[in-house]
This record gives sequence, C-alpha cells and structure tokens, in this order.
Amino acid sequence: MSIQLIVLDVDGTMTDGRITYSENGDEVKSFNVKDGLAIVSWMRLGRKVAIITGRSSNIVARRAKELHIEHYYQGVDNKLEKLQELLDKLGLTMDQVATIGDDLNDYAILKAAKVSFVPADANREVEKIATVSLLSRGGEGAVREMIEYLILKEGLQKKFMSLWV
Repeated sequence: MSIQLIVLDVDGTMTDGRITYSENGDEVKSFNVKDGLAIVSWMRLGRKVAIITGRSSNIVARRAKELHIEHYYQGVDNKLEKLQELLDKLGLTMDQVATIGDDLNDYAILKAAKVSFVPADANREVEKIATVSLLSRGGEGAVREMIEYLILKEGLQKKFMSLWV
C-alpha cells in the first residue's frame, strides 16, 4: 500500500524550533521555501498533507493556507487521536501514512505511522523509533528530504519531474 498522506509537525521540523518574539509580542517563525515547494509538489502528485502541531500560531495558519494544506490542526495535545480522526474522515489507514516529528510529543504518531522520519537534530528517544533519520535539521530542508525519499521509494520520480519539465 502506498503512502497517501504525510503528516507534519511544525516546530523543529518545518522550522528550526526557535520561537522569537518581537517587542510588541509578535511571534516570528522561519519556514524553508524548499520544504514548501516539496509539499506543494507532493499534493500536485495527488497525495495529501496534514499539519498536526501542539502549539497554536497565526503564522502556522498562514503557512498552511499559503501552501493550500487543507488539513491543519493546532493546539493538539493528543496527536495520535487527531491523526486517527483525520484518517477516518479521509478513509485511509496508518499503512498509508508517513510522518515527521522531532520531539517526545510526536512519539505516538511516529510509532504508529507506516513510515516515520526525524530531522538530524531530533530528540534521541524519537530517533530510536523512527524509520528514517534524516541528514537535514529541522527548518533546514528536513521536510524536503523526507518527501524526496518518499518520491523515490514510491517510484514517482518521472511523475514528479513532469510537474516541472
């Protein structure tokens, strides 16, 4: 069964995990544009993307909308429960899921997914259970590396390249 859905954590995977506050209290996060292109490409291949994150931020909502990610959930305490709700809604199973996370609050979904990824700077406990430990750090192309790995494993290279050439 092929991977139909990738599930992304935000802080420490899509970003470098730093949270910066301005003097007026505005929150600042930096996203990697190469990750964004890979996410959009994955969806153009007919696959799905979801964000499930423990924190809540207007910045994450903006990034999800910018990338046209339909399924994004913030302020989630139990990521596995939220993922199962989404799978039920989409008619998918865990065998069709790949996920990326970097810390202990991602442990359950990393363990449950068919394929799980952690960035190079992930917590050691989640690294132990991940299918793939990436070379890239969070916010530095880890999501792109994950998607390129899946494109290769799923045999989608030609279809992927046809999006761009």
